[in-house]
Amino acid sequence: MFSESASQYANNTNQVVEVAIGDIDPNSNQPRKHFDHQSLEQLAESISQTGVLQPILLVKDGERYQILAGERRWRAARLAGLLRIPSLIRDADQVSRLEIALIENLQREDLNPIEEAAAVRSLMDECGLTQDAVSKRLGRSRPAIANLLRLLTLPQQIQDMVVEGKLSAGHARALAAIDSRTRQIQLAQLAVDQDLSVRQIEVEASRREKQQKPGVVQPAEFEQIENRAREAFGLRVSLKGTLKKGKIILSYGDQSELENFLDILEGVR
Repeated sequence: MFSESASQYANNTNQVVEVAIGDIDPNSNQPRKHFDHQSLEQLAESISQTGVLQPILLVKDGERYQILAGERRWRAARLAGLLRIPSLIRDADQVSRLEIALIENLQREDLNPIEEAAAVRSLMDECGLTQDAVSKRLGRSRPAIANLLRLLTLPQQIQDMVVEGKLSAGHARALAAIDSRTRQIQLAQLAVDQDLSVRQIEVEASRREKQQKPGVVQPAEFEQIENRAREAFGLRVSLKGTLKKGKIILSYGDQSELENFLDILEGVR
């Protein structure tokens, strides 16, 4: 179906060409770090029967090519024994490579939440983008980006649980709202052992907080207000006092959370 060769590629960047699989290298900035072997074998079997239906996206890298998007298809094509793979070739500088790879994967592939958060962090660090700029490129709200990045502040043990599918992104977000890393790990393990829901984690965290501060009874409305503020600012939020008078405490886990909050303040001037 694809008769053009890579050597025939000229200026038409929408032209599909066939590139030798051995001339292609994976992108070191690829957000996806884990490829399920069983899923790859299933895709390889499908490719053996029908071929690669959607071309991968490449950039010329000296005498070789680097993958911008489609590494899973490339890996499966190798498993299927293909010698060449249909490709689209783009010209892109290093920054654009990372941005294209990230956005294409976020839109087309099912990254786990930790891979997704790490990819967004890479996009910000390597491309010098703010959370606001990233949110616009990805079509997501800034609080959603902030909450995603907060997953990277979790202990590695919990991040591994998320990567392995033992905890959902919702569980991880609930755990990220807890100040104590020890309590985060304890509740994460409890969630895995007892198959707790996200809501149960939130209730358990709230219950333990009250146990640590006997005699303090917070208004019932505080929990809803704290949750809404957490979504808006991407920070840990706690209210102290009564409905008539008290304090709002915002806590940040790293410099990126603080910078995001400053971006929000700039936007309300």
